[in-house]
Amino acid sequence: MAFKIITSQCTQCGACEFECPSNAIEFKGDNYVIDPKKCTECKDQFDTQQCVSICPVAQTCVPA
Repeated sequence: MAFKIITSQCTQCGACEFECPSNAIEFKGDNYVIDPKKCTECKDQFDTQQCVSICPVAQTCVPA
């Protein structure tokens, strides 16, 4: 399972894009999106998902 960004809550700060170790997050159109094919949920790399840990708005990066 991958993570997704709740676009209605996203402030478009861009922090998650640079924090993602899988390069799964990018700005497309008017929103940041997570490519589910690239998202590894940071397994075997970190104890928590990096998009979740860096996002300033709670519950914006969530399991898809």
